[in-house]
Amino acid sequence: MREKPLGRVHIPCLTQHRVDQGAVRVAHAAFLRGNVYMRLRDTLGSIYTDDAFAALFPTRGQPAEAPWRLALVTVMQFAEGLPDRQAADAVRGRIDWKYALGLALDDPGFDASVLSEFRTRLVAGGAEELLLDTLLARFREQGLLKAHGLDPCPRGDPRAQSARMCR
Repeated sequence: MREKPLGRVHIPCLTQHRVDQGAVRVAHAAFLRGNVYMRLRDTLGSIYTDDAFAALFPTRGQPAEAPWRLALVTVMQFAEGLPDRQAADAVRGRIDWKYALGLALDDPGFDASVLSEFRTRLVAGGAEELLLDTLLARFREQGLLKAHGLDPCPRGDPRAQSARMCR
């Protein structure tokens, strides 16, 4: 891990955020086939970097939670439709979230207000589109997103499948 100076604050800049090995063992034991967050982490690796959000944080005082983690929590929170308190609880208590976030199993997480503060910084800094744009770029890099949208289901015509599901 190297530190990148930013004014008086040093924000860790990890080229690849490692997943805690204890979390790896427990997550794979709990989810034998994995789950969406484990596959996201395994397929895309680290999606966000602290550097992308450095301009949103003050140059004085103690560094906040890792911005890349807050960005990923925000995306996961949106995917599950969770309020801030439940998302913070998921960071503290869900193995799959700890796996995706590279946290140790005993990591205490953070207060729910941190998520609201992070979103406020995103909007105030005009960086709210950064979350989706970065995620879509990583999907494209891995061939998971085509020019017309998500890669269609390889098992036949998706329109026919959805028609069957509606019967």
